[in-house]
Amino acid sequence: MMNTRDLFSMQGKLALVTGASSGLGKHFALVLAQAGATVLLSARNVEKLQQVLGQIQAEGGTAFAVAMDVSKSSSVNAAMAQIVQQYGVPDVLVNNAGQSIAKPMLEQTEEDWDQILDTNLKGCWLVATELARALAAAGKPGSIVNIASILGERVGGAVGPYAISKAGLVQATKAMALELARYNIRVNAILPGYVATDMNSEFLAGELGDKLRKRIPTRQFCELSDLTGPLLLLASNAGAGMTGACVAVDRGHLVSAL
Repeated sequence: MMNTRDLFSMQGKLALVTGASSGLGKHFALVLAQAGATVLLSARNVEKLQQVLGQIQAEGGTAFAVAMDVSKSSSVNAAMAQIVQQYGVPDVLVNNAGQSIAKPMLEQTEEDWDQILDTNLKGCWLVATELARALAAAGKPGSIVNIASILGERVGGAVGPYAISKAGLVQATKAMALELARYNIRVNAILPGYVATDMNSEFLAGELGDKLRKRIPTRQFCELSDLTGPLLLLASNAGAGMTGACVAVDRGHLVSAL
């Protein structure tokens, strides 16, 4: 039986984090490195990863940067081939890359739709599939953690394509979990509530953000630190019995009364 203190350890694990240059992705990368993992930071622009890379190294961790555009299979395949050749097959994938364009439905364009769905949903599927192929070929177990959103279960104004992409990600998590179980690959999702990041901090600090906060039962937005425990649970051996789970971390937002 594993020592309880070691359950959440990532020592000796290789973890790939997409969209790792800022926001949630940066936080996830730092957490995994602090838990002992070697972290592969990926984003379209490798230069933006240097600050995260430097911070991990300054704290005594190990990390490397890899260029990857999750919305393009050619980029995903090339990046994964590079990763496997240089570092080995990752044990953990945090599918975090995502974006949103806040516009009313009647102002959203086809280009907006494609940009959001290609990154948030197709990108997640492409990276997970490519990693799963590598894990299966190596006969190696793995853990995939998809970063969805509470907007995958509820909806908000002016974020239709984003909410649709995250709802798709919830179902994708379950579909992946079903098909990959035979390869000993677990797939789970975290559904964060509203967390102040570069993407939404201005909105959350404004009048509309304050109205939104007052509708949360706890009257609080999430902190990045709220996501630390759930991430380590799903990524580590502590969550060995979990696959197909979608864990909301939202300070009660999803249970707000209608």
